[in-house]
Amino acid sequence: MISAKIPGEVYRELSFRIPEGERSDFIREAILEKLQRVPRPDKLAELDKRIERLEVGLAEVKRYLTELEVLTFDKGKIDPHVFCVDDTDHGIVDHLLHYKGATTPELAEYLKTNRWRILNRLRKIQRRSKMQLGKSVLEYCAAERNGKKKTWWLIPEAAEG
Repeated sequence: MISAKIPGEVYRELSFRIPEGERSDFIREAILEKLQRVPRPDKLAELDKRIERLEVGLAEVKRYLTELEVLTFDKGKIDPHVFCVDDTDHGIVDHLLHYKGATTPELAEYLKTNRWRILNRLRKIQRRSKMQLGKSVLEYCAAERNGKKKTWWLIPEAAEG
């Protein structure tokens, strides 16, 4: 037994269209029809897990191919934007593509955000690319390079993509 509050206008329309003895059946059928269109959460969770396993397996295959040097970083083949999840990540990659390297304070100023957030995003992009390709598209260099210290650099193969 279920009781539901519905707007008066909907009730008037229901009582006008559906005879009094058939309203319960009509409501039951409407609910069942609507439930059939909504996927079950356990099925969604199962599909999500299967997709995750496939992604991990594919990343492992790519890593093995990279180790065997069958899959290499060919010119124009790597798009570092593939490893971005939102506008902040895309902004970081755009800046690095333009300047080839940047410090976290430079990126934070450019994107008008906290440098710790930038650092976390750089690490996530690095981790994602390493997991999927077997090699990272970003590298951190604490020593001075091209006149900058403690800088994040796009690897040359990614900068060409």
